[in-house]
Amino acid sequence: MALVFALSPAWAGSGILGMDHVVPYDNSGIWKRSNQEILLYGTVLSVAGGAIWLGDNDEFGDTLWRSVDSMAVTAAGTQVLKWTFQRERPSQTSDPNKWFQGIHNQSFPSGEVAAVSAAVTPIIARYGSDHPTVYLLALLPAYDAVARVKTHGHWQSDVVFGAAIGVGVGLWASHRDSPWIVSLLPGGFQVGYVHHFH
Repeated sequence: MALVFALSPAWAGSGILGMDHVVPYDNSGIWKRSNQEILLYGTVLSVAGGAIWLGDNDEFGDTLWRSVDSMAVTAAGTQVLKWTFQRERPSQTSDPNKWFQGIHNQSFPSGEVAAVSAAVTPIIARYGSDHPTVYLLALLPAYDAVARVKTHGHWQSDVVFGAAIGVGVGLWASHRDSPWIVSLLPGGFQVGYVHHFH
């Protein structure tokens, strides 16, 4: 909920949750779009690479495979929602109520915030209670949410719903008996690539 207040200091906006409004554009310093892309692609590469390297038979590898599941399901789900709701971005309009404006308008929900949330949630769910510093991973999607709003890539409600989707799917992936994608792959992914060097 703190994220909602951080993204919307004045509740005088409009949109789904009454929080949406255009903020001053800022594509500099920490908020630069290139930094957001580094976070997204770095997250995807780290999680997928670690999962393949360690394999599902390793405890952390299993957690990373759950993050892979979470990111894959989240990516598919958010894309379907984008095609469905067709919301214009703040870079396209100052009116947050521009929905169903054509298939190329894909502001709702934020796929990037959803992806980063989906990646870190299984890790937090597995290790957070034993190692509380793991909760600091939640700062990654929080940063991305603020950055996406500041660079006019998304409305405030886009990033809040994106984060909620990522967390929800991440919790689903965390509580499955085994990672879903691993069951579709050859057995080598259960063992992990690292074991080929022993």
